Amino acid sequence: MTLTILLLLTTLALAAINGANDNSKGAATLIGSGLMSTRGAIWMATLATAAGGLASILLAQGLLAAFSGKGIVPDSLTVSVPFLIAVAGAATATVGLATMASLPISTTHALFGGLFGAGLVHDAGGVQFAKAAAIIVVPLLLSPLMAAVLALVVAPLLRRTAHAPAASRVDRSDGPIESLATPPLRSLRGIDLLHVLSAAVVGFARGLNDTPKIAALLVAAGLGGVAGASSSVVIAMAIGGWLGAHRVAKTLAWRVTAMDPREGLAGNLVTSTLVIAASRFGLPVSTTHVSTGALFGIGLSNGKANFRIIAMILLAWGVTLPTSAMIAALLHFLLPSV
Repeated sequence: MTLTILLLLTTLALAAINGANDNSKGAATLIGSGLMSTRGAIWMATLATAAGGLASILLAQGLLAAFSGKGIVPDSLTVSVPFLIAVAGAATATVGLATMASLPISTTHALFGGLFGAGLVHDAGGVQFAKAAAIIVVPLLLSPLMAAVLALVVAPLLRRTAHAPAASRVDRSDGPIESLATPPLRSLRGIDLLHVLSAAVVGFARGLNDTPKIAALLVAAGLGGVAGASSSVVIAMAIGGWLGAHRVAKTLAWRVTAMDPREGLAGNLVTSTLVIAASRFGLPVSTTHVSTGALFGIGLSNGKANFRIIAMILLAWGVTLPTSAMIAALLHFLLPSV
């Protein structure tokens, strides 16, 4: 009973930390392009993420099955409470450290590392590396590259087909929205409304893609059905996002590349399309990798990429999986004696 409660608390903590690191994905372009304040953009992204999380109950069952661990580690291990605690605890610690450093990393990668680390300690021969690579690793590696390439193509198209909007219309200190320029009203309003809508779709896609990955831990342990587990994860994710998403949001909004609303719109269109398609077909891509990859593409397109920050983010991505694996291995080694 004690371990079951610990698993529940650890999984909800993971959901909250995920919200703090990932809810910013739908908000970053709104903030960076000066369209909304940090507070307002995060509030919008949090609501959109919650809506996507609830929709995942019906639309993303393939992801819940993929992150049950079946086919990657022995089936008997996927319902072991100590194993699940090790996976959830490792992912929580890894994503939490990155969030404190204001760096966007993949909860998907952290969970995958946890599965590997705990699985190797339990039964190294039982971990199916080839199947894991086909199901999980390949989509995770290809998705940011695809996002960067698509953004590199879409951003120039939008720059050519839309009037230039105001350079900045929001006080970066979270003050009121203030128009600092007066581009054609009809064009500006249309671009801005479409940009806000696209950001909401990114948040929705993120909730759709990430909720079942975390809820799978609770379902595997018998702690509620799909609807109950997913709803609990959505609530924790929303709380964590509202309280802590500003750290990573500011990195993505201002430190990766400068952008205007047209470029932000391009990034959101690329992100939402790739993530929703992946969720529908049960492909566990990382919303973080896709959305950040799109920002990389925008930076390359407009020549304003901050390569020092990009290098730091890529380094954080590279150490996510091994860090989570090592923590999970340690936790799984210690937990049976609890």
